[in-house]
Amino acid sequence: MSNDAGKRNQEPLVVRTARELSAAIADRLARAASAGGTAALGLVPTMGALHSGHESLVATARAQNDVLVVSVFVNELQFNDAADFERYPRTLDADVRILARAGADIVFAPEPGEIYPDGRPLVKLDSGALGAKFEGASRPGHFDGMLAVVAKLLHLAMPPASCPVPVRYSAYFGQKDAQQLVLINRLVKDLNYPVEICSVPIIRTSEGLALSSRNQFLTPEQAEAALVIFRAMTMVKVRADRHEPLFLEDAVALFEEEPLVELDYFELVDPNTLQELAFNCQETPFAGEGLLLVAAKVGQVRLIDNTPLGY
Repeated sequence: MSNDAGKRNQEPLVVRTARELSAAIADRLARAASAGGTAALGLVPTMGALHSGHESLVATARAQNDVLVVSVFVNELQFNDAADFERYPRTLDADVRILARAGADIVFAPEPGEIYPDGRPLVKLDSGALGAKFEGASRPGHFDGMLAVVAKLLHLAMPPASCPVPVRYSAYFGQKDAQQLVLINRLVKDLNYPVEICSVPIIRTSEGLALSSRNQFLTPEQAEAALVIFRAMTMVKVRADRHEPLFLEDAVALFEEEPLVELDYFELVDPNTLQELAFNCQETPFAGEGLLLVAAKVGQVRLIDNTPLGY
């Protein structure tokens, strides 16, 4: 596999159409496969406004693949608030500079008409029960829209059948969007996509705030208040690591001391099914595995976070 540092800081090829993307992937895979053996193709879907968390995600994918594609597309179908969609930052030039540092080979930055040529699709994917709770309850239709674009991107970046050697195809997503990750894994399994889904751990500030493109909308005072999310999760994780009762209500009480933070949910769930693990929220010692999901609103900014327990 070709991972030499010379690929870093080289300007990636920016393509705008599916045809250009397919040609660029075929060309680079042919080069990577010239020595025989196998090749590895990686895809990192993003909505742009990249930060150091994205850079770490891309760098992880870079280390594991011969050819790396990063998509930058703000998907309107994921937004149930038109103002939120319009406000979402579009920073392609800055994104490309970050992706050059992280080692991307190809940046796929399509216009909406390239992804949805007939406007909003008439045939839709249904996120079902997995997408109806937590973030789905607060943002109706969000996960249906997310699945629509991910399904398209996984297809558009797929290695061509003409590649002269076998290609391992992987797509990379951040663990911060835990519910999204569960749904994408189900999408790939249920629809038999020939791709491996790879999860990359959350990147945090030194104080513990999960990096997010939305953090730029927080005032310094709000960013400080938002740290209650990490403090509450840490309280529960320490108890879980000690196999003690979790008493989630103690962590929830921390939010009541932060007037700038409005808690939406603080739930412990099964990491594969998102079913609530009520038995671990009472007075019994914690055992097994779980995923702690948190969402809170700080000012006008909605923040999500999570941490695995028992791993």
